[in-house]
Amino acid sequence: MARPIVFVSDFGLGNEWVGLCHAVMSGISPESPIIDLSHLIRPLEVASGALLLADSMPYIPESAVVLAVVEPNVGKDREVAIETASGRILVGPDNGLLSLAWKAAGGVTAAVEITSDDVIRPTHAESFRAPDTFCPATAHLAAGMPIERLGTAVDPSALLTLELEDAESEPGRIHGSVVDVDRFGNIRLSARPADLERAGFRVGTMVEVATTATSIRARRIVAYSDVHPGEYGMLVDAWDWVSVIRYEASAAAGMGVTRGDPVWIALAG
Repeated sequence: MARPIVFVSDFGLGNEWVGLCHAVMSGISPESPIIDLSHLIRPLEVASGALLLADSMPYIPESAVVLAVVEPNVGKDREVAIETASGRILVGPDNGLLSLAWKAAGGVTAAVEITSDDVIRPTHAESFRAPDTFCPATAHLAAGMPIERLGTAVDPSALLTLELEDAESEPGRIHGSVVDVDRFGNIRLSARPADLERAGFRVGTMVEVATTATSIRARRIVAYSDVHPGEYGMLVDAWDWVSVIRYEASAAAGMGVTRGDPVWIALAG
């Protein structure tokens, strides 16, 4: 039985790129359903793509072949396929994009560089290689090709990894950073529920959230609907990240922050 294909990229939806990739994969593995996870990763932001992919792992079938393409250095990054302990196979550039996902999927059991002439299509443009390398590799895997037939083996320890810094927390304070900002302007922090518990930030607690540019007061809440007009709120999102939100507005714009900025949270005086 053909395996499902899960596809994520920063290609956008205003051009033909996603459709061309679908056409190539459907031509090789027509029985495989193709699930478009997202094609609206912020352009060239590898870390944002890696985070979305890792957070999505619990929802992705273990039989899936996952194609992820966010590649600032098109044609320069090694093109790889990675088999994970969960059974999922990840295909994409060796630039850290896949690393959080393979950790979430139990680790790497095998990795290859996609080099086989039996898999790679003649390259039409070095500036857009996905239809000629990643897509045929993904589709052949979905159709049942063993991963070792894609090319030469790669030592898993040689794969590039992306590391996210953990927040530091203690009673009354958390020090972390912005790991992502979603399309609504909600600020995802490097803190987790355990950090909130360690700091003592219980539901209803007022905290001060400070950056290098500004500070705001936010109320610890449970759901988005709990924030009131004019307020900021702090909650745990669906993927267990601590997030700062703002009532019907962008918290990121209001605080002037972007990914990577440091954030300090303390009990409000």
